[in-house]
Amino acid sequence: MDIKDIRQLYAMAPQTGALLKLLQDKQGGNIFLQGQQASATPLLFASVAEKTVQTFLFVLQDADEAGYFYHDLTQVMGTENVLFFPSSYKRSVKYGQRDSANEILRTEVLAKVSARDVKAHEALFIVSYPEALAELVISKKHLDERRLSLKTGQQQIDITDVAHTLRDYGFQEVDYVYEPGQFAVRGSILDVYSFSCEYPYRIDFFGREIDTIRTFEVQDQLSKDKQSNIEIVPELAMSATEKISFLKFLPSDTVLVAKDFAYIYDVIEHVYAEGFSRQAVTERLEGATEMEQKQIMSELNKEKSLITPYQFTEDAATFRRIEFGMNAGKTGVMATQKAKKYDVLKFKITPQPLFHKNFDLLVDTFEDYILKGYKLYILADSDKQTQRLKDIFADMDSQKARSIAFEPVNRTLHEGFTDDALKLCFFTDHQIFDRYHKYNLKSDGARAGKMALTMKELQEMEPGDFIVHVDFGIGKFGGLVRVPAGNSYQEMIRIIYQHNDKVDVSIHSLYKISKYRRADTGEPPRLSTLGTGAWDRLKEKTKKRIKDIARDLIKLYAQRRHEKGYAFSGDSYLQHELEASFLYEDTPDQSKATQDVKADMESQRPMDRLVCGDVGFGKTEVAVRAAFKAACDSKQVAVLVPTTVLAYQHYQTFKNRLKGMPVRVDYLSRARSAKQTKQVLTDLEDGKIDILIGTHKLLGKSVKWHDLGLLIIDEEQKFGVSTKEKLRKMKTNVDTLTMSATPIPRTLQFSLMGARDMSIIRTPPPNRYPIHTELATFSHEVIADAINFEMSRNGQVYFVHDRINGLQEIANLIHKYVPDCRVAIGHGQMPPDKLEKVLMGFMNYDYDVLLSTTIVENGIDISNANTMIINDAHRFGLSDLHQMRGRVGRSNRKAFCYLLAPPKSSLTPEARRRLEALENFSELGSGFNLAMQDLDIRGAGNLLGAEQSGFMEDLGYETYQKILNQAVTELKNDEFQDIYAEQMAQGNDISGEEFVEDCAIESDLEMYFPDNYVPGSSERMLLYRELDNINDDNDLEAYRQRLIDRFGKIPHEGLELMQVVPLRRLGKRLGCEKISLKQGKMNMQFVANPESAYYQSRTFSAVINYVGNHPRRCDFKQVGTRRLLTISEIPTVEAAVSVLREMLKASTDATQA
Repeated sequence: MDIKDIRQLYAMAPQTGALLKLLQDKQGGNIFLQGQQASATPLLFASVAEKTVQTFLFVLQDADEAGYFYHDLTQVMGTENVLFFPSSYKRSVKYGQRDSANEILRTEVLAKVSARDVKAHEALFIVSYPEALAELVISKKHLDERRLSLKTGQQQIDITDVAHTLRDYGFQEVDYVYEPGQFAVRGSILDVYSFSCEYPYRIDFFGREIDTIRTFEVQDQLSKDKQSNIEIVPELAMSATEKISFLKFLPSDTVLVAKDFAYIYDVIEHVYAEGFSRQAVTERLEGATEMEQKQIMSELNKEKSLITPYQFTEDAATFRRIEFGMNAGKTGVMATQKAKKYDVLKFKITPQPLFHKNFDLLVDTFEDYILKGYKLYILADSDKQTQRLKDIFADMDSQKARSIAFEPVNRTLHEGFTDDALKLCFFTDHQIFDRYHKYNLKSDGARAGKMALTMKELQEMEPGDFIVHVDFGIGKFGGLVRVPAGNSYQEMIRIIYQHNDKVDVSIHSLYKISKYRRADTGEPPRLSTLGTGAWDRLKEKTKKRIKDIARDLIKLYAQRRHEKGYAFSGDSYLQHELEASFLYEDTPDQSKATQDVKADMESQRPMDRLVCGDVGFGKTEVAVRAAFKAACDSKQVAVLVPTTVLAYQHYQTFKNRLKGMPVRVDYLSRARSAKQTKQVLTDLEDGKIDILIGTHKLLGKSVKWHDLGLLIIDEEQKFGVSTKEKLRKMKTNVDTLTMSATPIPRTLQFSLMGARDMSIIRTPPPNRYPIHTELATFSHEVIADAINFEMSRNGQVYFVHDRINGLQEIANLIHKYVPDCRVAIGHGQMPPDKLEKVLMGFMNYDYDVLLSTTIVENGIDISNANTMIINDAHRFGLSDLHQMRGRVGRSNRKAFCYLLAPPKSSLTPEARRRLEALENFSELGSGFNLAMQDLDIRGAGNLLGAEQSGFMEDLGYETYQKILNQAVTELKNDEFQDIYAEQMAQGNDISGEEFVEDCAIESDLEMYFPDNYVPGSSERMLLYRELDNINDDNDLEAYRQRLIDRFGKIPHEGLELMQVVPLRRLGKRLGCEKISLKQGKMNMQFVANPESAYYQSRTFSAVINYVGNHPRRCDFKQVGTRRLLTISEIPTVEAAVSVLREMLKASTDATQA
């Protein structure tokens, strides 16, 4: 059932009718809605919306409450006439940090309200909170002066005029638009990011007429939806004109809706009294010119920017008000209002009871309601959730549970409730399953721009960057140059080597080039010297080592394939219940990993699976489910962890997740006394313990298992060699599940194929609380504020400071300003047992603050610690910061992360960008892509051992991967040839691809993107690179569409360039090592080794047949051992492609015959 139908149900209710009547009465007084609570209020107003045309301003208690209220309204009504009006500052107003994403929402409201004319025919809802109303806004008159309206089909308008107007408004011209207030002109396309819309606009001109207008995504710069008319508004907050209260801006028939007007007054009074802090003013003034300083002073002047509480009361008095709440109208009527008339509407609403995942209680409650004649609606965002609930009811043993009927609804509200007057129950699934529910605002899109930009800068190549060419070694990028070739031009990439030797490489061999990246950025790498052979020797040495590793893995795998293991039975109903009660929603990757693990357990072969994923991506949950499945078949489970602290922590996690389930969990580690240990071991041998968690003690001789069925290893890379040997003996026929937080690069995973089955969890959990991140300078006020706030809600704080000798000073500082705070100090130079004591104490809540060096990032999870303060944050890399931040926000409370760094003006641009990036992506896992790059490098080092990371330093990371793939291909060709022999014997013909690593292309045709088509050489490099990685025709077509969308019609040179991709692919399939297109001829060079199996394959015979059928055009010759074929009359790349297609077609037809 659609949520919009619920609105219809509500529109029938007598109270709704009464409210409408009262609203239509022009002389009416204030209205009190008594007994309104949970999400009933948004639903009530949504059903009123259809029948009225007034403007409503909803003022809720704080930003989060307003966010949920807005979310509920949009779920029912869509976003067209519901607007959110936030504060334009990041945190409280006094710090004076503006947030451009919020500016967009504010401006959107102003633009929409001022564009509403007298004859408005729809209601407009604006949701806000007191802090947002405390700021003054620009007046209507000034808004109308600074507004540019454009519509499709508009005549007599020139792209240059529009660009000129935008410059006057203070927009800044860039190559590509990423942030509000920017615009770009490319040919006949104008991109502009207005402050009144969450997406930027792309305006396409045709001569002096506007052809189309569409919005586009910042991340990939691709179009979204067509627009017919748009408003372009500059940043209003900065304009120094006089400002008015937002209430004055609203039309006179606006209705104010609030829970408690006295509270709003108090907040506004408080904000005004605090004003802007001195620190905020000095921070902003630093490094500004005199003119700017004047403007900043006027902006941070509370008289000019904030409303006085008295003024607010005066403005609010002119509007009609509605108050809602449990006791609205009982006490709130002041003495002065006795004379005024007011109306009270009474509602009977009870909020949804808490079931805490107790399904028996849930069934009883549901049944009670059904017997009383209520109708049940369950609201969930995904069908999967309602299905889960049905499964649980179906699986339960009672007759009652099976008889329950409920109506699923496709969208969810924030808080469920029962309306006793209408006899309707609306229950939400996130409350039944105890989950966090999050709201989305439109501004989330605008924040993504910064992220996209940071990501792009990581991949771009700027002249002067170090790059690696597979054949020549490490050099410096010298930019794109155009070189005459024959009677036309070619675009080439210039690389500069030692002694200033230059090499120009064609853009078709871009795949041989990669940016030089390695684990830590220390001193720059040495440039290679051309012609000495040193580079080739290094490559050979690396290849030899890699082969040794791969060989072992392939052997081990072959051996395990013949072992027999235990096949577990299918899922029980307890398993369903366990999975449904998971706090968060499963991500697709997570459910896939769970499915894979279960399938492996149910098969005969022993499982050996590796689950990788970032911190907090739910690997432990997969382990819990697997362990429970094993326990259901009364097999025992061993969970092996590297440290005592982790053992205790996993013990807590498992215990909490399996509460009320018929399994016993215990743990073994140094922290347990001898008596306890002995008891655990006896119980284990008798089979009384189902799941045992422990450090390497589990592998000792004294530990005897009753019936071990599953082994789970966490953070395997941290165990020593001897432990791994013991494990190997233990796990030949036991199912094994390994977990690792360092994501292992995809390429490695393919090349070590067959060594292990892998599940990678790449998507972050959707409904984790975003971590509220902010930048600040080091001052005791910020620190004391943060610690006091966290202690006031009984939480704990991590404080990271990277210098051991400074830890004590900071501890003293904290004691001075927060005297009742208990501080623990931890760092890597303490004796391990002492450090362990500190950590255990922190977990048991003996301390409020853990003051430590970066040991925090090594996997301690404490769900009670929800504030992190990182000192000197500019000294850390992005992935470190991201991983440390991932330590907080693990539970269902809002988490905070403070990055303390010197003022922005004194930082290097890179450090500043890094910190801003983090501050903007508060979502967990948004930084995952960023961190991926550094972590990839670490992951590879861990997987392949220490000496390999040395090679990675010398070769650069991507080149290293390429060599790795070569090595594995060679192994397949020599030592493991029988694999191929088997394949051919089975009648699978192998194509030329198996014999050629790559097909090189040379040509004298013009193929490139002209710089007036794609401005900026780094953007062209990115596009060339993307084109280079395309593997099939559909992708190529999509790429073409993207180009047309972003840059307009593709010129001839560009189209030719795009044909090279299929040419290279087909060449490789036919077994060509090189194809050159020169003077209208195509030369093809085949596999070098004349003895190769390739010359016996059908692919080659198809080539021969083609030569036989076209004797005039073809010339086949052998030079030494090389076989060459020349085909004439090939003027363009397209012609070449069609010839190769014809050959291939013949070969595939032969195979089918």
